Amino acid sequence: MNKLTTASVTRRSKIIIVLTAALFGLMTIANNISDYATYADYIGRIISMSDTEGNDSRRYRAINSNMFHHRFYWAIISLEIIYTFSCLIGTYQLCRKVAAPRNEFHEAKKFAIAGLAIGIFVYQALYVIILNEWFDLDYSAHRNTYTWAENNIQYMFLGLIYLTAVKDR
Repeated sequence: MNKLTTASVTRRSKIIIVLTAALFGLMTIANNISDYATYADYIGRIISMSDTEGNDSRRYRAINSNMFHHRFYWAIISLEIIYTFSCLIGTYQLCRKVAAPRNEFHEAKKFAIAGLAIGIFVYQALYVIILNEWFDLDYSAHRNTYTWAENNIQYMFLGLIYLTAVKDR
């Protein structure tokens, strides 16, 4: 597989998709840690529902524990670290097997698949389901990351489908 073929381009494009998810994760982790106070405050405002408008009937859901806010935010960061490093390992393994027979390249996808799946979980479960649906993130007066989370889910989900469903001969 040393010459440029559709299969070799397909394999390399899969590597680029996983690498891009990993790079996004690295940038997100860097932002979350380097500006921890700002993002932790934002997550706290969402969970305490102090920054949302027009939802008085649902305010019983608010959690005002600062400790809980920080633990929830660290859960986000921890899962982002796991998905990012899984994607990095997956990228490395795919690069190592880019010219290998089909079954070896397919087996090298394990960490990439896990990384993308964990990334989808982070943004779907923590942002869309918990922060948006339960704590009304979409009613935030300050800043709404719902669309941001949706974009991440779409990219990773399509990447996961492409990584697993498209044959790379």
